[in-house]
Amino acid sequence: MEITNVSEYEAIAKQKLPKMVFDYYASGAEDQWTLSENRNAFSRILFRPRILIDVSKIDITTTVLGFKISMPIMIAPTAMQKMAHPEGEYATARAASAAGTIMTLSSWATSSVEEVASTGPGIRFFQLYVYKDRHVVAQLVRRAERAGFKAIALTVDTPRLGRREADIKNRFTLPPFLTLKNFEGLDLGKMDEANDSGLASYVAGQIDRSLSWKDVKWLQTITQLPILVKGVLTAEDTRLAIQAGAAGIIVSNHGARQLDYVPATIMALEEVVKAAQGRVPVFLDGGVRRGTDVFKALALGASGIFIGRPVVFSLAAEGESGVRKVLQMLREEFELTMALSGCRSLKEITRNHIAADWDQPHARPLPRL
Repeated sequence: MEITNVSEYEAIAKQKLPKMVFDYYASGAEDQWTLSENRNAFSRILFRPRILIDVSKIDITTTVLGFKISMPIMIAPTAMQKMAHPEGEYATARAASAAGTIMTLSSWATSSVEEVASTGPGIRFFQLYVYKDRHVVAQLVRRAERAGFKAIALTVDTPRLGRREADIKNRFTLPPFLTLKNFEGLDLGKMDEANDSGLASYVAGQIDRSLSWKDVKWLQTITQLPILVKGVLTAEDTRLAIQAGAAGIIVSNHGARQLDYVPATIMALEEVVKAAQGRVPVFLDGGVRRGTDVFKALALGASGIFIGRPVVFSLAAEGESGVRKVLQMLREEFELTMALSGCRSLKEITRNHIAADWDQPHARPLPRL
C-alpha cells in the first residue's frame, strides 16, 4: 500500500521494530499529555488564506545561521538510530544531504561525528549533552568542529532524564551489538542493564545536573561554532539565552519526553518569538507531521522547524529512502499550503495567515475542532 503521509510510517515502524525499541522512540513522559498535545495543538490553529494571488512560482528556500537550505524543514537530533535500521545515522545524513537540508546528529548517536561526516557533503549540526567530565565535552566539541559540523545544539532540558514509563517497564537498554559511538573510546559508550531504564541510570551517572547559564558562556570559550539553545519554552529563558550569547533558540519540550504538562511547542512558540524580538532566529521542534504544521509554525514567527520521530519511524520502515520520502512529502505539502494560502516566499507568510483559538476578540467564535 502506498504511503501518502508522514504519520503512516509510525504503524509500519511498530510492526517492524522490537517492542523495547519502538516504545523508546514513540513514548513520552509520565501521562504523555504533552505528547498528544504536541500534535493536537496544531489543530487549534486555522488558516486565513488569501486568494487570487499569482502563485505560479513559489520559493521555499531559506538560510539558517547563514547556510542556504532548500526548505525550512530540518532533522532534529534523535538518539541511537541504528536500533531503527542497520545504516542508522549514515542513512539519515545521506537523506538530509540529498534533500538539501540540515541534519542534527545526537550526542547519543550509534555513529560517530567522523563516520557521519564520511557520508559526504552536507550541512550538519551537533546536539550536545554536557557530561560531568568537561574534558569529554571539550573533546567532543572539538571533534565535531574538525568533522565539519557547523553549529552546536545545546540541550538544556535534561539535567535528569524524564520518567518514561515504557522504558521502565521494558528495562530499556542499548542493544549489545551497538554503542554510543561518540563515547566509545572513553568507556562511556555502553549502557548497563538497570532495574528501571538503562538510559535513566546512564544519565544519572554521566550528565551534569549543575548545568547553568554560565556553562553556555563556557561553551563559547571552547568553540567558535554558533550555539543553539534547545529546550526553551518561556520568554524569561529566551531573554537569558540571548544574554548568554546564544545564536538561536529551539523551542522544544524534548518530544514530550522530559516534563509532562508543559505546553505543546506550537503553543509556546509565540511567547518565545516575541521575547526574542528578532535578535536571534527561533526554531520549533515537536509534533510536526504535515506541511500545514510547518506553515503554522512559520506564521507564528519560527524561522524553521525540526522533525524527530518521523525520521526514526521512516528509517525503520524503509531506511534512507523512507527518510528521503518524509522530507519530500513535507516539502510538497508545505509548498501546496503556501500556494493555497497565497504566499510565494517565506517572508510572505505572516501572522495574518492564521487564526489561533487564543486570538481575541473575534467577530464570531472559531469552530472547535
